[in-house]
Amino acid sequence: MALIKEVRGFKPQIGKDCFLADNATVIGDTVVGDGCSIWFNAVLRGDVNSIRIGNHVNIQDGAVLHTLYEKSQIHIGDYVSVGHNVTIHGATINDYALIGMGATVLDGAVVGEGAIVAANALILSNTIVPPNTIWAGVPAKQVKAVSPEQAKEINQKIAHNYAMYASWYSDKKED
Repeated sequence: MALIKEVRGFKPQIGKDCFLADNATVIGDTVVGDGCSIWFNAVLRGDVNSIRIGNHVNIQDGAVLHTLYEKSQIHIGDYVSVGHNVTIHGATINDYALIGMGATVLDGAVVGEGAIVAANALILSNTIVPPNTIWAGVPAKQVKAVSPEQAKEINQKIAHNYAMYASWYSDKKED
């Protein structure tokens, strides 16, 4: 069973129809929307400031979400995919964005709707990633623009696949 821990009087709120892996950790001032999946070894640490996650978001294995005390918060929109071993620290990630495996997104950064942050990219503090763009590198820079249709197709497919994967772990027995 996932570790859901109250800290400083803040108890995490988890929406309906969510999957939380057995060793996922959700702490403090954290609100998770409906239909989300929080995977193995993911840590959502809302102990020093708030974390707000929309609906149908997948936070994949080993991801760490944290903030700065009284300075930054995390806001994640709907249908966002956060890849394996991602670090998001006090950033905003808008609807249908994809944060690739091992990427880091730092305080005050804003990732636009439908944007893709490539694997192992470093989005520096206060960087604005425009909608429907692909960013890569250390530090990350825009490498390409994609049409809203292309971005939506790629990012929706991944987000919807993770809803299917989460269903495989359901305790519900089918006849």
